Amino acid sequence: MPSYTVTVATGTQWFAGTDDYVYLTLLGTARCSERHLLDKPFYNDFERGAVDSYDVTVEEDLGEIQLIKIEKRKYWYQDDWYLKYITVKTPVGDYLEFPCYRWITDEKEIVLRDGRAKLPRDDKTQILKQHRRKELESRQKMYRWKEWHPGFPLSIDAHSHSELPRDIQFDNEKGIDFILNYTKAMENLYVNRFMHMFQSSWSDFADFERIFVRISNTISEYVMQHWKEDFMFGYQFLNGCNPVLIRRCTEIPKKLPVTMDMVECSLERNLTLEEEVQQGNIFIVDYELLDGVDANKTDPCTVQYLAAPICLLYKNLQKKIVPIAIQLGQKPGPDNPIFLPSDATYDWLLAKIWVRSSDFHVHQTVTHLLRTHLVSEVFSIAMFRQLPAVHPLFKLLVPHMRFTIAINTKAREQLICECGLFDKANATGGGGHVQMVQKAMKDLTYSSLCFPEEIKAKGMDSKEDIPYYYYRDDGIKVWEAIKSFAEDVIHIYYESDEVVCEDVELQAFVKDIYVYGMRGVKASGFPKMIKTRETLAEYLTVIIFTTSAQHAAVNFGQYDWCSWIPNAPPTMRCPPPTEKGTVTIEQIVETLPDRGRSCWHLGAVWALSQFQDKELFLGMYPDEHFVEKPVKEAMAKFRKNLDEIVNTITERNKNKKLPYYYLSPDRIPNSVAV
Repeated sequence: MPSYTVTVATGTQWFAGTDDYVYLTLLGTARCSERHLLDKPFYNDFERGAVDSYDVTVEEDLGEIQLIKIEKRKYWYQDDWYLKYITVKTPVGDYLEFPCYRWITDEKEIVLRDGRAKLPRDDKTQILKQHRRKELESRQKMYRWKEWHPGFPLSIDAHSHSELPRDIQFDNEKGIDFILNYTKAMENLYVNRFMHMFQSSWSDFADFERIFVRISNTISEYVMQHWKEDFMFGYQFLNGCNPVLIRRCTEIPKKLPVTMDMVECSLERNLTLEEEVQQGNIFIVDYELLDGVDANKTDPCTVQYLAAPICLLYKNLQKKIVPIAIQLGQKPGPDNPIFLPSDATYDWLLAKIWVRSSDFHVHQTVTHLLRTHLVSEVFSIAMFRQLPAVHPLFKLLVPHMRFTIAINTKAREQLICECGLFDKANATGGGGHVQMVQKAMKDLTYSSLCFPEEIKAKGMDSKEDIPYYYYRDDGIKVWEAIKSFAEDVIHIYYESDEVVCEDVELQAFVKDIYVYGMRGVKASGFPKMIKTRETLAEYLTVIIFTTSAQHAAVNFGQYDWCSWIPNAPPTMRCPPPTEKGTVTIEQIVETLPDRGRSCWHLGAVWALSQFQDKELFLGMYPDEHFVEKPVKEAMAKFRKNLDEIVNTITERNKNKKLPYYYLSPDRIPNSVAV
């Protein structure tokens, strides 16, 4: 009688094993096998990390194995089981791989297809078509869209992490408990003794070192020592944790009435301001988005303030970017002066601090939350709803969606919800962050997520002109490596543009993102359908780059650049100055966050800058969703390209006082998971 050797691999997560009854059925083209009992309680099979083998004998040949059904029946208590994969050796010696990488919960069953990726057009038998359809129907019931706030991209319909499908939950929920992590961070940083000191001001700048000295690192210490310098202020627009706002100024805006007399002493080329603009030496960062946003009013004992500054910058003869004019409001007037480097020391310093505070708010809420976290969640939900596990694009994208929905759900549960942790220390808490996302949606376009296109649109693409923009240089390299990988995978499964057009699941995926994620806004520029392999490659690159590299670039530098409180104040306790010549050091310290809010801020940026336990970095794919040799070769080529980028960045950073490594592939997690 024919005999099949079945090998079952259990995950290595805590509590991944099971003591329940486990049954297996093989479904072939000729017939189905009987239901075979693989494991009984206390047989010690399917332990955590185990690989168990069984011989399954059948009376007649089953034909080609199309599906495997696994059933788990409860023995005593709920016992979830994480099944990695199953392999089957047929009577003629062929090996079939059935990837799973899912939790089997309660008394559930799952039906697996072999690991060869298939487009809808490739399925010829009714049983495979039906399996494909049923999987998507089931997923669409589990992964439902929901509006968290009007105007936001839609998110998952779940109020808490525990309500999410088991497959996308964190293995250990405590590991991503924001309250627990922030408290732990403050204990590790030895700042919890200051926590009761809300409303208590620091004495002077040196006093901030009392919560800083124990936890400084190379970059954060350099920031502490040089934060007052114009060079350091300008450098952060290029390579800090929010390097996405600066753009070349093609015309001085009327709302910023800067004159030649004001800035003449800052210009180095004996040119007029207009000539400097024409030669491309003037840059601008405009925080107009913050205009009209309500400041945090959740603490009646502390009035908090926001500003919407405009900052003009100059590329000097050393090709360094330095500030030359700052206006702290959007409407020019006598009570909204333009601050200059030639002003009194503390006037100029406070103006720069206001810009840094405004930059922090835009970074946290728009650059980080909206443009990486919320957008990545849209990609994730659409993928689960419209791409079955056998689809090559599901296999390609699923590593880049790991824990994204979970971390966002936890954030809505604890961090950015009403009365959440965000309200404790941030001037945009209490609802201001919601207003900011709603306003920023108009600028969330498809082209703005295409990294090279966005860099060029801002006039920041010339390496010769702007040589120290490492975010741009490294980002382009990583973008090209991802795009090359996406093209390789596409050409394996899509032999022509016509095949792309005919892929109904791909088109449904793209439509879901446009309709629900981008709310059907035509101006967003998100495609409603994909018609060519070239367009598909770019689309997939946008998704993978956003969920990996873009998030890494704007997330993991938060502690480096924001731990020195005066360089990134999360709130300001006095209004922006309305005249020059009155600012004192005492006024600046009174304006900066109090001791309690400083500690919350420090704990937050430390916790947010940590990698996950057992982090998977770009190009690491331990879960083998793909089984075909050509794809594995494409993955190997991708990893080789990434290794070359790592080597280039490592060599460049040697002996640099300010190394830039946030886009080094060995520091880019595959997905948004923190």
